[in-house]
Amino acid sequence: MSYNLKYSRFNERSILIEWPSIIDKSVLKSIINFKQQLKNKYNEQKVEVINTYNSILISYSFTIDDFNDEILALKSCFDATRSVENQPKRLWTIPVCYYPDFGPDLEDYAKVKQLSISEVIAQHASAIYTVYFIGFLPGFLYLGGLPKSLTLDRKATPSLDIKKGAVAIGGQQTGIYPQNSPGGWHVIGNTPVPLFLPNEHPPSAFKAGDQLKFESISPEKYEQLSLAIKTSNYNLKPTIIDA
Repeated sequence: MSYNLKYSRFNERSILIEWPSIIDKSVLKSIINFKQQLKNKYNEQKVEVINTYNSILISYSFTIDDFNDEILALKSCFDATRSVENQPKRLWTIPVCYYPDFGPDLEDYAKVKQLSISEVIAQHASAIYTVYFIGFLPGFLYLGGLPKSLTLDRKATPSLDIKKGAVAIGGQQTGIYPQNSPGGWHVIGNTPVPLFLPNEHPPSAFKAGDQLKFESISPEKYEQLSLAIKTSNYNLKPTIIDA
């Protein structure tokens, strides 16, 4: 699919590129392909490329002398992405304990949605989600693909202490808090799996375009996994799937 992108000067060292303002897999695919082309183009220069749902910010280590020339080069680079073939994707399975003790908002959330707790769990764990980008907190995954029946606006009053590993819903998205943090999403469960390891390289194993699903586990299994993780007897690995 072809997109009419908007290129604009963000500051003297950055250029912002924008796609249509929607959450869409086709847009994400276009962004990921372009991002890879940019990494190839600037592989010998210090350039940071960051994406969101519908934009890429390119931050250079030097002042851009001529923005028009640089934007023309970027447009040419984007044109080259049309010949990029689909690449295999990674599917991660994340264990989640959905019991109310692990999801402090689960009961109230189910009532508002007029669903039983078991229905919330079944629907949330049955979907395949897409990692669109990582942000807000280091390692926080913004996941698209939440069933429409589970969408709910963020809380009017944010919680001050959401626990590390909290699996939550906010609007049309679901996500996992990689550390203790304030937040306005509805927490319906918790995973013992760490999403951000600052001493590892890279510190987050996930990347935009990855697929993810949740596996419902019992409190007993949660404790077993927590112990295995603490003793380095647990290794999260993805399954490779066709694009």
